[in-house]
Amino acid sequence: MVGAALDLFDQGVTVFDQDFRLVAWNVRFADMLDFPDTLLRPGTPYEDFVRFNVRRGEYGKDDEGDLETIVAARMAAARRLEPHHTRWVRPTGRVLELRGQPLPGGSGFVTFYADITDQQHRQDRIERDKAELEAHIQRRTAELTRANAELTAAIERNREITIALRYSEGRLRQITDTIPAHIAYFDQAWAYRYANRRYAEWFGWTAETIADQAIPTVIGGRLFEQIAEHVRRALGGEEVSYEYSITGPDGTERYARSTLLPDFSPSGQVLGCFVHAVDITEQRRTQSVLAQAQKMEAIGELTGGLAHDFNNMLTVVTGNLAELREARTDDPVIHEYLTPALHAADRSAGLIKRLLAFARQQPLSPRPVALDELIESLNRLLSRSVPENIRIESLTAHPVPVALADPHQLESALLNLALNAKDAMPHGGLMRIEATVTELARSEAEAMELPPGPYVQIAVSDNGEGMDGSTLARVFEPFFTTKKASRGSGLGMAMVYGFVKQSGGGVRIRSRQAVGTTVALLLPCADPADVRAHENPIPGGDPADWLRNRLVLLVEDDPEVRRVVRKQLAALECAVLEAHSGEDAADMLETIPAISLVVSDVVMPGSMDGHALARFARGFRPELPVVLMSGYTEAAGSITGDLALPILSKPFTREALYAALGRLVPFMSAGDVDAGAR
Repeated sequence: MVGAALDLFDQGVTVFDQDFRLVAWNVRFADMLDFPDTLLRPGTPYEDFVRFNVRRGEYGKDDEGDLETIVAARMAAARRLEPHHTRWVRPTGRVLELRGQPLPGGSGFVTFYADITDQQHRQDRIERDKAELEAHIQRRTAELTRANAELTAAIERNREITIALRYSEGRLRQITDTIPAHIAYFDQAWAYRYANRRYAEWFGWTAETIADQAIPTVIGGRLFEQIAEHVRRALGGEEVSYEYSITGPDGTERYARSTLLPDFSPSGQVLGCFVHAVDITEQRRTQSVLAQAQKMEAIGELTGGLAHDFNNMLTVVTGNLAELREARTDDPVIHEYLTPALHAADRSAGLIKRLLAFARQQPLSPRPVALDELIESLNRLLSRSVPENIRIESLTAHPVPVALADPHQLESALLNLALNAKDAMPHGGLMRIEATVTELARSEAEAMELPPGPYVQIAVSDNGEGMDGSTLARVFEPFFTTKKASRGSGLGMAMVYGFVKQSGGGVRIRSRQAVGTTVALLLPCADPADVRAHENPIPGGDPADWLRNRLVLLVEDDPEVRRVVRKQLAALECAVLEAHSGEDAADMLETIPAISLVVSDVVMPGSMDGHALARFARGFRPELPVVLMSGYTEAAGSITGDLALPILSKPFTREALYAALGRLVPFMSAGDVDAGAR
């Protein structure tokens, strides 16, 4: 039976004993190397195979010279019983891959042969070999009939072979146990007759105890209901493949792909079925992570585009409402209507910012963040919002992990996770916040579209209600929430996901109902020495003193937005020159040297957007200050690193505009005070 199992392999297999005599081989080996029948018999010395190969030129230039000298050299190498892995180019042009391994205790040697040149035509070759084998069987039958006089000697010889095969059966089982596959055999009574170690242990049995057990007893009633029809079809003579899942001892789902191969008797009767299965748990997990990432990417792109348009409209709304409020400061009726309208616009802007956070387009200021201080600050916040029946544990690894992230957004994301954990434990429980450094393996990194290597991991865990699979699959979708309508917008986890991805990291999440949930944020590592370097920002100044009576170039393709920003700039007593495209602005910069400041949108029609205009302006006049505006922060972010430009995220107030201009004052005072007077 074990020998028949070897014939299932798509590789050739030979087993020689310690005396280098052939013990077992499979059909694939015979088909692949076309040795004569006189060699393919139990007990044939390995030396005969080598001599035969030399004579037919299998070793190329190595065949040149004295035959016996070549054979002796190859036998000396074989007797060292060393594992080997090599490629062999045959005279036919076929390329074979050989992997050899000594059996335990030096009791023999097993070799695997794989044809790696013509996989597409494998089935045709099998059919040809099958026909040749049938013809060989017919010829052999005739030979046995004619050799009836030698029957007594043949019986004795077969008896010796049988003893040798029984002796080697244990070693052959060792071979199947080392193969990275689940192999078994069951009969027409639906009872197991054989299983290798991997198959038995997959279902919590041993290779010895699984024998004679019924299929439902081994795999369990629930799984049996799923695969029973496949078993019936296989026992009816059909090759069947399917996938299934089981729950492991640790409670995790494990997946396998299984193939049932009918075992036919010479008369065509199905005697039973061979089972060949492989563990695809890691493949399934990787596919799931990749599909989730692709879905979130598509939603993010759509969200980002909508947010950009709404930000432009909100800029017009908030700007005009603010102007109207300031113009009618003494009219209480106007304020009665304007104040709630402005509040509603601010809330709308906040909603758009949360959408941009999910779409990975929010403005970020990443810097090295020591997580012990951040988690300590988070604990102080939670102590005022978490009930007493929830215990909080915090753990930070040593040395203290340092992440490269926006500290304010990171604290907001962790607070969001902590509050979700609190809501998942209405009757109390344990919340755990842990910061460590973890190594992201290549397979998981590829699924997350991240480079493998070390990452800072901040995990927030609870032992609360947990989530089922369908909820877990949608947890990062915007506007999806399990909370009541009045308790959540459904944007919290979407914001966390978008922030982490925009920061160059990823998210791990696992959850089981009635057990709890763990959400782990993976962020790039930073150098601890850089933490203190970001704690002393340069103070800003008053832009009104610097801009008074100067000329400002305002570049914006939306006329309504342009009108609002022009009024905000004019309040600083500066002259405003307007351009509706990057190309027009570039022409003005070349012809009007009095321009002292450029305020430009990023996303504009034409070949020159805000990025290109900023580079043109700095190349044309290196000292010229530039401020960018954008409702699509991802488009602006790629330029801030090397040009250090302030970014105004639409919609913005007059105060936000003045603050951005104020951050330029120290630099303008140093090198551009007289720029507009030239």
